[in-house]
Amino acid sequence: MINSSFAHRMAVTSLFPQSRVGMNDPVKIGFLAPLTGPVSSWGLPGLHGCRLWEDWLNRAGGMLIGGRRYPVSIIPFDCGYDPEQATEGARHLVRHEQVQLLMMLGGDTFTPLRQFLNENKVLASTLLPSDLSPDTRYLIAPAEVHPLYNVTAVDWLSRARPGLRKVALCSQKDALGLPSVATYRAAFEAARIDVVKDILYDPADSDVAGIVQPMLDSEPDLLCWCTSYTPMVHSMTEYAHKMGYKGEILSCTMDNYQRLVARTSLDFMDGAIFQFPDFDDPKLAKKAFFFNRPSTFFKEYNARYPDSWSAVSWEYVAILDLWHSAVEKVGSVNPVSVLNTMKHMDTTTHAFGAARWWGESIFGIDNALIGDWPVVTLQEGRARIVEFGSIPDWLEKHEALLQRHLSAVGQLWQQRLETGDQKTGLTSRIVES
Repeated sequence: MINSSFAHRMAVTSLFPQSRVGMNDPVKIGFLAPLTGPVSSWGLPGLHGCRLWEDWLNRAGGMLIGGRRYPVSIIPFDCGYDPEQATEGARHLVRHEQVQLLMMLGGDTFTPLRQFLNENKVLASTLLPSDLSPDTRYLIAPAEVHPLYNVTAVDWLSRARPGLRKVALCSQKDALGLPSVATYRAAFEAARIDVVKDILYDPADSDVAGIVQPMLDSEPDLLCWCTSYTPMVHSMTEYAHKMGYKGEILSCTMDNYQRLVARTSLDFMDGAIFQFPDFDDPKLAKKAFFFNRPSTFFKEYNARYPDSWSAVSWEYVAILDLWHSAVEKVGSVNPVSVLNTMKHMDTTTHAFGAARWWGESIFGIDNALIGDWPVVTLQEGRARIVEFGSIPDWLEKHEALLQRHLSAVGQLWQQRLETGDQKTGLTSRIVES
């Protein structure tokens, strides 16, 4: 996935420390995330996906490092989305297990680890790019680039459905919702779509009618749920259906969309737009990730772990794919060597194609990987990709606009560090039956 000449690989390899493991010792990868409790839906499906990746790679002979193959082992630690448990887990995984990569959900469980990870030069990944700042030198966000990818759906809408001129949007007031609503505001402004209602609600607010009815009263062409949590996405969508809404729906995620179709109607949900595809989508067949087998991964995942597929199911695996490729290129598992290889090879690829490292203007460091991202719509009850939109192309035109809107809600890295407002009050991605 990271291309370079053999001569270049040998030259780069000679410059880096050669941290190797014994022939019979596995390469250990730490998985620090909530596996139980109310936020486990952000971690457990990811561990499921990593177990599949681990099985596939070991059946193929393991990881090739310097001409030898080594097994890989995923070492999980359940932090329950508790900062103290996360600190204990990180110390255990780094010092006792000696993991070569530490994968995390991030957010509130990353904040107390910042100094420890830097001092120990631990290569770590997060699913929440808002964790990035200039002092997170060894932290990367190579899979989930929330909320940057949300601009691609708005850009597609402006071209595919030019009759949409008015949007009502809402999001919760936390460190996940605020950057999301700012990004949507910037994207709608760039697309010249008027925001006719803009509601920020408390994350604990369960008054769906109090949120959605004023949005409906503004008579929008489009309802946008931004990055509301899955239970709220479902409740708000069902309320709009109940009230006879006839327009379009846009949401960052739409986990378990099949339930929404069943509880509203096929016609009502037809055309709903979001950002996360099913991995049996025909448009993913030519993408080079998960051993070029995304459809097989999707099928095996759902057979082994039914009713748990979400974005989290594949995002940690996408990180493993990128890391694996860099390890084999450099011939070492040394964290500094691998990070340098990731950052300085001529071509880098993420799950949806070619990508580049970016982020200094927003996160203070170029440790977020951006490229194309899929725009997904529901078609006859199935999620289907309609386009791969380019995040870098949008940023080239509108980065200053995005900065302005993020600044307005205090979400630039300098503002977050100055105020100490780093809380991400994550809630479940699972909708109760």
